[in-house]
Amino acid sequence: MVTVRLFAAAAEAAGVDETQVAATTVGEVRAQLIDAHGAGFAPVLRQCAIVVGGHRRADDAEIPSAVTVDVLPPFAGG
Repeated sequence: MVTVRLFAAAAEAAGVDETQVAATTVGEVRAQLIDAHGAGFAPVLRQCAIVVGGHRRADDAEIPSAVTVDVLPPFAGG
């Protein structure tokens, strides 16, 4: 199982700030999050960066075991 932490708008849309999925790639994480939290979560997730081990990853990237995955929506800083 992979621990997935959701932040800001992603957490609000999903209704949780942490969950676990059985995934081996970033694409599988995305698919399982949409399955678990509904189609209304998909537009939010599309805008999010998926960070694995501190690095943004594409959908085909594999997820090593014992790594936390972060879902980060766009944000403005200053």
